[in-house]
Amino acid sequence: MNWAIENKGYSQRQACGLVGIDPRVYRYRSTRGDDEELRSRLKSLAAERRRFGYRRLHILLRREGVDVNWKKLYRVYREERLTVRKRGGRKRALGTRAPMTIPQGPNQRWSLDFVSDTLVDGRRFRILCVIDDYSRECLAVVVDNSLSGQRVARELDAIAEHRGYPCMVVSDTVRDGLIWGINP
Repeated sequence: MNWAIENKGYSQRQACGLVGIDPRVYRYRSTRGDDEELRSRLKSLAAERRRFGYRRLHILLRREGVDVNWKKLYRVYREERLTVRKRGGRKRALGTRAPMTIPQGPNQRWSLDFVSDTLVDGRRFRILCVIDDYSRECLAVVVDNSLSGQRVARELDAIAEHRGYPCMVVSDTVRDGLIWGINP
């Protein structure tokens, strides 16, 4: 615009017509105040508190006595590119899953299942069921108030002493993609 007005001798109206804007847009001068103090304080707070978004930074600024509208603060926050990246969600399995093979003999695959219930007085108890998938034989039923990982491992080892180790142990968390293979 300035080049067309100064070098080519166009009027302001003609130069604005070339570009396709209204002359009032060309003449407009912003009356917005200088936000340099707010910008510097916001940058320093964001550097200290890296995971804080504009809402929490607004609370910190108010505590310090800086009275600013949240919409203005958000505008400055975005202009300074202080936005916090959103954390990633739950990781899901990629690709297509192969269907689980059907066991061809006993002791090839065991299934673990945890069941819980409550007694009349409100206390909870849990049940661990271990089943051979080929013969549908129940290998163990363990009942207790809580079943730790060590207790489950101890029970599986006790079963393996009598029957031998299976090729695979699957849990009811198979739908989440967790399958554990056990080597004898």
